[in-house]
Amino acid sequence: MKLFKALVVAGVSAALLAGCGNNNEEAANQAAATTAPAAEQTDATSAASIVNEAAAFTKAVSAEGTWIVAILNDLTVDQDVVVAGEFHDKGAAENDVYRKLALYAQDADHNVTASYTLTAPKVTVQSENFRVQGGTIKGDVYVEANGFNLTENATIDGNLYFANADVQASAVIEGKVTGATEVQ
Repeated sequence: MKLFKALVVAGVSAALLAGCGNNNEEAANQAAATTAPAAEQTDATSAASIVNEAAAFTKAVSAEGTWIVAILNDLTVDQDVVVAGEFHDKGAAENDVYRKLALYAQDADHNVTASYTLTAPKVTVQSENFRVQGGTIKGDVYVEANGFNLTENATIDGNLYFANADVQASAVIEGKVTGATEVQ
């Protein structure tokens, strides 16, 4: 059973990482890295942190986490979540500052196969260029860093608050927000 779970995590990792890269060689290298045990991957800032429990999720989005965090199913976190730290695209320091929350699964052809909901009382974004892609955040989101991005296939089922007008002006909101969107 442990082998089966490891293979499932490896498969999902390969699919997510392949979809996040624009370089076939890099995607192949990332997919090869998925043969390592999942516990080791969650500590590596260049690999995706694929999680299915609240404690692992809050660690993954913390300053000690990874540049990309993906959930494997709907997830409820009973405490406020803080997305913190500076991360770079694909975990490489020479790349742009970038961080991503993937609330979906995809197949090898990058077709979305499932969307997930992250439920938390409050999500505070302190990481610059944080992108929420796919799925739903159920709860209020407070953005304190520039470059927040809610993709067209993502939803905030709650309010979206910005720390100031400059932070709001730097955001790209293509997805749906069911509540208020305002500076607070």
